[in-house]
Amino acid sequence: MLEIKRFLQGRDEESWVKVCNAANREYEEYRQVTVDEMRILEEAPDFSVEGRFIAELDGQPVGTVHAYVDKKRKEKKGFIKAFGVIPEFRGRGIEEKLAKIALEELKKRGMKTAQGWAHETRKDRVSLWEGMGFKLVRKFSLMKRNIKTNQTNFGNKEVTIVPVQKDLVEDLKILNQLDNECFKEHFNYRPSTIEHTKFFLQKDPWFRDQEWFFAVLNNKHVGYIGVGVDEKYNNERDVSCGWILDIGVLKALRRRGIGTRLIAHGVEVLKGKGMNTALLGVDDWNVTEAMKLYEKIGFQVTKKDLTYEKDV
Repeated sequence: MLEIKRFLQGRDEESWVKVCNAANREYEEYRQVTVDEMRILEEAPDFSVEGRFIAELDGQPVGTVHAYVDKKRKEKKGFIKAFGVIPEFRGRGIEEKLAKIALEELKKRGMKTAQGWAHETRKDRVSLWEGMGFKLVRKFSLMKRNIKTNQTNFGNKEVTIVPVQKDLVEDLKILNQLDNECFKEHFNYRPSTIEHTKFFLQKDPWFRDQEWFFAVLNNKHVGYIGVGVDEKYNNERDVSCGWILDIGVLKALRRRGIGTRLIAHGVEVLKGKGMNTALLGVDDWNVTEAMKLYEKIGFQVTKKDLTYEKDV
């Protein structure tokens, strides 16, 4: 018998992690998560217990979904996150029931729009969204580049690269301000808080090894980049891969080689850590046309995620 129950913090972390790991192991960018890591995430400023559900079949956890409401977001848009069913239990209507419960939860909490995702290869998930009336609104790409031998000496040489001191309050404030200013015109933007910036830089369980840098031009902070290595991911996938976690340049100073200079520096940092490849995620329809820049300097698409929305 199928039972869908609400997640109870302190009781259900093990079941949640078990399902998420089994449901996502097929995806290139995913690695197995531990219960301890989930408990660290529960300390994050944007973590929410509300709207989490676990599907159990004959007492066995087989699916999860999170009807997430971002209380700091002004628009009434909710998100269907952590949505997955263990592969051997797919095709039994469990995903449909979880999706409907998530929609009902978002509507009950006053949301006007619901957003969900699907890996491009998951035709069953795409069919589910489309069958429920969701419309495709965005595409995102995971891009990869060989950094072991490729040239990385490019970009605006007038830019000075300065390390971010992750324990320095003033640097965290500058980074947070830059992040908000660089991305305020982007899809799904809502202002990031200083608490969120601090948590990610200091406590993120995936990227314990991460470094951040400012781009300085004429004594002004004009951009930033963060790079990181997830050692557990590399060990699990048997790769030597680093990630460009985030990058931004102030709108007035774009197309002046600052972004390429930041990427060049970030790639060199990853090479210095012994990495052979770099990964990054990008919005295909980014207003800055960032994807063209990444392609120009050698990044290639390895997979795509599709974003869907519908009115609730």
